[in-house]
Amino acid sequence: MPRPPEKKRSNLRDVAAHAGVSVATVSRVLNASGRVSPETRARVQAAIAELRFRPLAAARAINSGRSRMIGALLPSLDNSTYARVIDGLEARLAEHDLSLMVARTGEDRQVELARARQLLEAGAEGLFLAGRTRAPALLELIAHYRLPAIMLAYWDPDGPIPSVSYDNVAAVAAAADHLRGLGHREIAVIHGPRATNDRTAQRLETLAALGDGLRYAPFETELSFAGGAAAARRIAQARGPATAALCFSDMLAMGAMAGFQSAGLVIPRDMSVLGIEDLPAAAATHPPLTSVRLQVQRMGEEAGEAMARWVETGERPAPLCLDCELIVRASTAPPRG
Repeated sequence: MPRPPEKKRSNLRDVAAHAGVSVATVSRVLNASGRVSPETRARVQAAIAELRFRPLAAARAINSGRSRMIGALLPSLDNSTYARVIDGLEARLAEHDLSLMVARTGEDRQVELARARQLLEAGAEGLFLAGRTRAPALLELIAHYRLPAIMLAYWDPDGPIPSVSYDNVAAVAAAADHLRGLGHREIAVIHGPRATNDRTAQRLETLAALGDGLRYAPFETELSFAGGAAAARRIAQARGPATAALCFSDMLAMGAMAGFQSAGLVIPRDMSVLGIEDLPAAAATHPPLTSVRLQVQRMGEEAGEAMARWVETGERPAPLCLDCELIVRASTAPPRG
């Protein structure tokens, strides 16, 4: 049976004819620009509703000179942390009639630069960057176009790009202080790749500078549940002196608990495990996971609000660092003996 012909999509001329006004008047109503009487505005809006007219974003951008789109360069889209960041960004941007376009960089600086250019070509009015960028070409691109740009999840108050972040230094210091207070002295540190992750590097540098009498043994692994489990099995097989594992994410910590348990260790009797972030699932692990709570979604919300003000008013935001909080559960305890 032949399909009926699809109805032609309405355009500005159709709306103008239906409302008995000019195309220019319809454009002024859509863009809230220029003087239009309440009666005429009502007629145009009624015509838009009756014809089910949907203005194309590209056409609106041409008419208004604005895309109202903000770009975000994130290393991964399969990470719970970035999912919560995106939720926060989108919620605040939407309140200002701004949209978000996310590009994945895979922690590759050349890919990051290429994606930034693509977002600019698509009309991005601002950029969110995850972590401290080391690509001079990207900084030059941002400076050349005077593009509003905000750095997420890496606290650098003196950097060239304003940062909105949780306090990485305070988070890892709180974790170390908790383990030291319990009596642990030998700590295995399970973390993701250092070379491509600014937060990991910053946290390791913080531990090295603490001078708290603790000895830290770093174990680099894939930043995932499986990576945490693999690192824990390596630690268990080595039979080293570590009595606690400080994991740089809850996902790593959950994997580490599974890895230690599969090796026959009892948590926290044989090995204390501590994470960073405090995912909702942290309270449901067995045993419940001690973690440093990071205000991840609020970071997204604050960054979204700051960006909206910047693109609307030209007001460059001040750097913002959000507090963290240690949440003690049952996965940490004093070492045996």
